[in-house]
Amino acid sequence: MITIICKSMKNLKYSVGIDISMKDFACCLSVINDQQDVKVKASHKFANNKAGFQSLLEWIKSHCKEPLPIAFVMEATGVYHEQLAWFLHGKDQKVSIMLPNKAKKYLQADGNRSKNDKIDARGLAKIGAEKKLELWTPPSKELYTLRDYTRQHQSLNEMRTATANQLHSIEHSQFQNKDIIKQLKSTLKLIEKHLKEMDGIIAKVIKSDPVLNQHHKNICEIKGFSTLSFAVVAAETNGFILFDNAASLVKYAGYDVIENESGKHTGKTKISKKGNSRIRRILHMPALCAVRNDQPQFQKLFKRVYDRTGIKMKGYVAVQKKLLVMMYYLWKKNEKYDPKFDHTKKTIAPAMPGATLDEPLKEALIEQQN
Repeated sequence: MITIICKSMKNLKYSVGIDISMKDFACCLSVINDQQDVKVKASHKFANNKAGFQSLLEWIKSHCKEPLPIAFVMEATGVYHEQLAWFLHGKDQKVSIMLPNKAKKYLQADGNRSKNDKIDARGLAKIGAEKKLELWTPPSKELYTLRDYTRQHQSLNEMRTATANQLHSIEHSQFQNKDIIKQLKSTLKLIEKHLKEMDGIIAKVIKSDPVLNQHHKNICEIKGFSTLSFAVVAAETNGFILFDNAASLVKYAGYDVIENESGKHTGKTKISKKGNSRIRRILHMPALCAVRNDQPQFQKLFKRVYDRTGIKMKGYVAVQKKLLVMMYYLWKKNEKYDPKFDHTKKTIAPAMPGATLDEPLKEALIEQQN
C-alpha cells in the first residue's frame, strides 16, 4: 500500500507589482508558495504623491498577514517612478526597477496579449515573485542634478537651431522684417549666453563629486569625448546602475540590431532606435572625432563596416556603439582609457554602484587630492 502524505503549501514571498504614471499608480499584491504557484491577493490604485505612498504601505500591511519578505517591482517610467522608488528605499523596502523592454518581453513570453495598468501591475508582481531581481540602489543626487542640466542644455541647443533657422529664412526672403531680425538676433545671443552658463554648471557638478570626477578623467581620455558627452551618458544611464551587462545597455540606447530575413527574403538590417535617443544624439560627434583622430580600434571598425556596406553612417553608428560599450567597461572597472587595451580579454572587477558616493573610493580620492 502506498501512503500519500499531503503537506500544506507554504508561502515564500510577497511581491508588489507597480505600474506607474504621472498622476497615479496601479498595484498588485501577489504571493508565491513552495509549489511555485503565484496567487493574486489584492489590487488597488493610489495617487502618485506622498499621501498615496503612505496609503500603499498601510494597504500592504493590512494584506500581508505572514512575516514574509516583500519585493516591490516597477518599471523605469521616465521620471514618474522616481519619487515612489526613493520613498520605499527610505522606508527600508526592497525595490527592483526593471527596464521597460525587459518587462515587456517577459510578459509577452508569459502569454499576455492585452495591456492596461492592472494587467501590467499583475505581470510585474509575478516577475517579482518568480525571479530574484537585483535590488535598486539609488544613484547619487549629483547624477539626478546632472541629468536636469544636460536635458536643459539639449533644449537650449534645439532652441538655438530653431531660432537660427528662422533668422536665416527671414534674412533671405523677399521682404525682410528688421524688427523680427533684431529680436531673433537678440534671442540667439541670450541662448548662447545660457549655453555657456550651462557648460560651466555641468563641469562644476562633475568636479564636485570625487567619484564622478574620477570617471570623467578616465573616460575623457578617449579623443573626441567631451565633458558634455560624458555628462549626458552618465546622467541618462544613472551611472549604469540598471545594467548588469553591455548588451542590455546597447538595447537601452537603441543600438541593438534588427534583422529582417525569412526564407529567400532578405530585408534591411538596421538598429532598432527603440531606446534613449539622447544617448545616440550626443555620441554622434564623438564618433566622428574618434575616427578622425587616428585611433586604430575605432578607425578599423569604421573602415570594416564601411567596406562591407558602402554606407558611411553605418560605420559611424558602429563606432558610437563601441564608444558606449567602452565607456561602460571603463566605468565598471574604474580604469583609465588605453588606446591599446582590449576590454574583451580582461575580467570585470566588482561593479561600482553607479556614481553613488562609494565611501572607500571617495575617501581614497580625497586623500590623493589633499
